Amino acid sequence: MTLQQIKYAITVADKGSMSKAADVLFVTQSALSSAIRDLETETGVTIFLRTAKGVTLTPDGTEFLMYADRVYRQYELLREKYGENGSVKRKFGVSTQHYAFAVKAFVEMVKRFDTLNFDFAIRETKTLEVISDVGSMKSEVGILYKSAFNGKIIDRMLAENGLEFFPLINCQAYVYMWKDHPLAGEKSLSLGQLSAYPCLSFEQGDGVASYFAEEILGDREYPRVIRSSDRATQLNLMVGLNGYTLCSGITCEELNGGEYVTVPFREDEENQNPVMEIGYICKKYNPLSDIASVYIDEVKKYLKAGS
Repeated sequence: MTLQQIKYAITVADKGSMSKAADVLFVTQSALSSAIRDLETETGVTIFLRTAKGVTLTPDGTEFLMYADRVYRQYELLREKYGENGSVKRKFGVSTQHYAFAVKAFVEMVKRFDTLNFDFAIRETKTLEVISDVGSMKSEVGILYKSAFNGKIIDRMLAENGLEFFPLINCQAYVYMWKDHPLAGEKSLSLGQLSAYPCLSFEQGDGVASYFAEEILGDREYPRVIRSSDRATQLNLMVGLNGYTLCSGITCEELNGGEYVTVPFREDEENQNPVMEIGYICKKYNPLSDIASVYIDEVKKYLKAGS
């Protein structure tokens, strides 16, 4: 049974004549009759009674076409929505840890496409949700970092979700703070100097290990910690409470404003300055879409400029 056969049967029933239906369908009457006979043979249902005056539906044929018409209408809707001139917008999503450069690259990528024809989404979210979103294909691309501390755990999670990590840049830790913070003028800062101020951290969910912290040195015990869920709140806490966070040092003044500075983190015997390997994740063996490729190119461009 094919959609073409169903269309033929619906048209014959509507016109009440094989010849009239053949004219509408632009096929020969013999080809149409043969297709209807094949459909009746396959289904075991006599759909039409043939008479000298035309054709009429049998009771079984009436029931069959009731279901067949529903199927064909759904097919027409599907073709209208997803066909060559369909109305469905292409979707592209990015899930990322809280990086301004990831948002900046997204902005530049969107500028290169017509938003009338695309459905874009960017999700600044928790580390595990970045992995989950890309694993479930809610987002095509994810942005996160690995280090010597969390690398094995992250790699295991990626493997479980059929994902692959592609490195983009290696960074060491910087202290990110308000420009009028009492320590903002220092050439470098140690954790000892920062102990009097709250360390700002993004929430990762109840009971989630420090392996998934977005901040480098997330495994350390800080005397003062304030957790938040978005970048705007964290920036406000930097100003209002002289808070700080540890980051890659790659910031975006255009998005976050010029009120913040980065100061190199100074390691000591107990607190080494580790390497952050920032990269993107995607489904293993799946080639990037054209939109995803443009996005990654914009990320690379911004990271190159920022570094």
